[in-house]
Amino acid sequence: MAHKIADHYEKVKKYHPDYLEAVEKLGATVRQSGPIDKKNAQLIQLSASIASRSEGATHSHTKRALEAGASPEEIRHTVLLLTNTIGFPLVMAGMSWVNDILD
Repeated sequence: MAHKIADHYEKVKKYHPDYLEAVEKLGATVRQSGPIDKKNAQLIQLSASIASRSEGATHSHTKRALEAGASPEEIRHTVLLLTNTIGFPLVMAGMSWVNDILD
């Protein structure tokens, strides 16, 4: 299940293709540089997206986690695990963004 790329991402790619190519290559290089599998890498990036308060990245990594084989339960549990680290209000915001995709 391929997810729809955000319009603003496509616009940046159109006007700055070399930049986006470098960013995408960096992401691929980092993912391939260690033993963490794709599903867990996406769950880690989902956590970072919520912690950095990025709704767009949260949507993207929720979709990517699903594509990598994460279940909705694993995704929601990943969000709840952040409670003691980032606090209840941010976890609730993150859960709302995750549910935008899961519901």
